[in-house]
Amino acid sequence: MAQVRKTTHSRKTTARKKTSARRSAARKSPQRAAPKRWSQRVTKESDALDLKRGVFKLTSPKKIAASLKRSAEHSARRKTGAYRSALSMLTFYINRAGKTLPKTQRDRLEKAKLELKRAFGRE
Repeated sequence: MAQVRKTTHSRKTTARKKTSARRSAARKSPQRAAPKRWSQRVTKESDALDLKRGVFKLTSPKKIAASLKRSAEHSARRKTGAYRSALSMLTFYINRAGKTLPKTQRDRLEKAKLELKRAFGRE
């Protein structure tokens, strides 16, 4: 009888492994990958600002700040002040890029924050 129980137990274990393998395969479906890019959609289709394409890739912090300021001042859909909208979008981009953002670009964007403060006379 002890042998029968061992056999039954090992069958249950293998059955569980197969089920968990199916679940992990279901998690990796291509349909689930789309919601991960919500932050990309925010920077493209924000209700607050219509950003110029590639604004965060510009080489000069002053140019980045000037572009954000222009976008914020011309936007009719923003709910807060122009300065706050522009700074929020810049901070959002830095935070969502996370560890994947190269150090040189992160430094450039941090300098753009200071330039944005200067452009709005908030320094």
